[in-house]
Amino acid sequence: MKPITVLLADDNQVVREEFRKLLELEDDLEVVGEAINGLQALDLAQNLRPALVLMDVTMPGILNGLQATRQILKVAPATKVLMLSAYNDEVYVEEAINSGAMGYLVKQTSADNVCLAIREIHEGNTFFSPSIPRHLRKRNGKKKMA
Repeated sequence: MKPITVLLADDNQVVREEFRKLLELEDDLEVVGEAINGLQALDLAQNLRPALVLMDVTMPGILNGLQATRQILKVAPATKVLMLSAYNDEVYVEEAINSGAMGYLVKQTSADNVCLAIREIHEGNTFFSPSIPRHLRKRNGKKKMA
């Protein structure tokens, strides 16, 4: 079985390293690149065509995670985006959904939920941290919740 390819996009090196370590433990997940800002994430997504981008909401530079998500979905429409944030604020969640993200996880989520979310989104489902208000989770197609 071909692994689900993942691009990590987060300006925090420690966060990227931890997610890489976590995903490398899974036989069906493969990290194909890392980006430190939205512009780099856009470039790598266009060139690598990962199945999924694990995208931080707030990143420095020209494109934040929300803006980068919109651009990635234009240049690589088959790529799915799972938004990752330290915030579960409704405004961020709503903007992520409106940007085209298929899921939203707070960074404090369990390791199991990250892998599960990637697999669910790859299958075409949405996935949200349990702390995300139910009315926001109901806005997109098939739902899954941690």
